[in-house]
Amino acid sequence: MIIFDLEGKRKRLEEIETELAKPDVWDNPQLATSLNKERADLLDDIEFFDAVRRELDDAETLNVLALEEEDEEAARETGRLVKRLQKEIEEAEIRTLLNQRYDRADAIVSINAGAGGTDACDWVEMLGRMYERWAASRGFETHITDYFWGDEAGYRSLEMVVKGKYAYGLLKAERGVHRLIRISPFDFSGKRHTSFASVDVIPALSEDIEIEIDPKDLKIETFRSSGPGGQHVNVTDSAVRITHLPTGISAACQEERSQIKNKETALLILKAKLAEYYEKKRREELERLRGEKKEVAWGSQIRTYTMHSYNLVKDHRTGLEDPRVDRVLDGDIDHFIYAYLKEEARARARDGASG
Repeated sequence: MIIFDLEGKRKRLEEIETELAKPDVWDNPQLATSLNKERADLLDDIEFFDAVRRELDDAETLNVLALEEEDEEAARETGRLVKRLQKEIEEAEIRTLLNQRYDRADAIVSINAGAGGTDACDWVEMLGRMYERWAASRGFETHITDYFWGDEAGYRSLEMVVKGKYAYGLLKAERGVHRLIRISPFDFSGKRHTSFASVDVIPALSEDIEIEIDPKDLKIETFRSSGPGGQHVNVTDSAVRITHLPTGISAACQEERSQIKNKETALLILKAKLAEYYEKKRREELERLRGEKKEVAWGSQIRTYTMHSYNLVKDHRTGLEDPRVDRVLDGDIDHFIYAYLKEEARARARDGASG
């Protein structure tokens, strides 16, 4: 069971503020920056839960008034408040689950077309739009940093940065293969097609986290951002791609008109990818030493979106189903994300108990 220790957070906040009040705190800038970040995170959690508790108290007071006075308007207002609180309490529950490293970080989302030809490229574009709309509903920012157009429609690959608190913690639930079943708009015979796209999500590291890279190991290329049909977004070579030669990992940015800004963004994305790469290698080595069987996660199908001959979105990890395919593709995916995070937390608890 995961418990939100509110009083423990208040105590830790007092300790941090005591440390930050010391005159020599900035003698160690890295420590001071880390303490400031932890302080901001603690304040955010405490203020959120205090606000939820105040609304719970208000709802209880309003409900007593409605019952004692037989006030219909107060009863209706109580109903509206309870409905809003149900959503906030679920959000509070999810916050208690987002306690892993980097869960509060921004996210880098990569979507790649799999089997399915033109339909798969179109599917990549549909998924990208789904995540953009989901992010907008939460007040998050999205920036498409790199893309390769499909030959006829959509994208062969698409990469975006999603900026917002808990963006990575939430979107990590989307990692895996997404399958689409529908009547293809690109097949005039009206046949049903199945297409696949893979989604990968890694945390965007903050600029103060250092990943050591030898400049000699980097290959930096510039090119022109281009639209479909070869139409150039820019007439100058402002887009930048950086390749880390020892690993072959690359990152690109073609969002800005400034080559300097694109290079800065591409380097940050590359650092995040390298951090994920080295962490994965470390986990694989630990698993090898332990003799554990490696879980097959990448390439596994996590969700199917069926649009013919019936409408249904099914998550194969949790069993959750939703017949409102259009709403899901319009960004209504929180219930799938929440169900996965809860299942993940239960799995960790089981592993902890068995360990």
